[in-house]
Formats: sequence, structure tokens, C-alpha cells
Amino acid sequence: MTHEDYMRQALLLANEAAEEGETPVGCVIADPEGNIIGRGRNRREEKQLSTAHAEIEAIEEACRAKNSWRLSGCSLYVTLEPCPMCAGAIMNSRLSHVYYGAKEEQSGSCGSVINLFMENYGVQTAITGGILGCECGKLLSDFFRGLRRGVDKDSCLQ
Repeated sequence: MTHEDYMRQALLLANEAAEEGETPVGCVIADPEGNIIGRGRNRREEKQLSTAHAEIEAIEEACRAKNSWRLSGCSLYVTLEPCPMCAGAIMNSRLSHVYYGAKEEQSGSCGSVINLFMENYGVQTAITGGILGCECGKLLSDFFRGLRRGVDKDSCLQ
């Protein structure tokens, strides 16, 4: 699969989140052989947990799949640039590469606000942004435009 293929899988999860009234962010983790071993989407409203981000859910599933907290060699694909919390979880799980779609100007920690991956934490995680960035950004902007207009959550996905 290509980087775009993995991001399309993350976009499917982001759409699921939007359909449930959640901020449309989706994430998948691929192992070095290319198998998707972790999937996640935002569930903060559903779970009423500030930590229920797509990346956290995907990391937890991938750790269970590998029976290890170490995800060395694995790649994470997420539709929105990770926040500081998720950047910390990515580093702590030793993910090798992060691919993200849209920039997050308010809390993005891969360069939009700060690049936590450039700090001296002793972990080397490569970052690539802009994978299907327009599609990822459009999903988010359509979702929030729909909320501002007061339309139901499904109409912003058309």
C-alpha cells in the first residue's frame, strides 16, 4: 500500500467519527510489513475523556496486536497533525514515522506550533506532513462549518 492508501484508511475512520458527532480525526498504524495493526478515531464526546484521541486509540490497539509497548519500525498515519499529548504518546511508543494530513494551527506539535520531535528526548521519529492534506482539511472544515451553521452532523459530509 502507498502512503495515500493508508491515509485513506485513516480518512474512513475520520468520517466515522464525524458521523457520530466527533471531531473527524482518524488514525491507522502499519507495521514494517505493511499490515495495519492499529486503528483509532476521536471519541472524546462518546467517552467524555480528554485523552480519547484517534492516535491514542490506534497506539493502544497496535500495542495489543504486538503484545509490546514498543512500536519500533511502525508508521502512524493520522488525518490531523498530532497535538502535544499525542506527540508524547508517539515518542513513548517508539513509532518510527508519523505521516499526517492537515496542519493543526492551534496545537500542532509537528511544526505548526512547535515541533516536539525536534527536541532532545532521545527518540528519533521522522515526520511527513501533507499526505492527502486537502482531503483531510476539507473534512475538518466542512464538519466545523456545519456545526457553526447549526445543521445536523450528517449534512456536512455531503
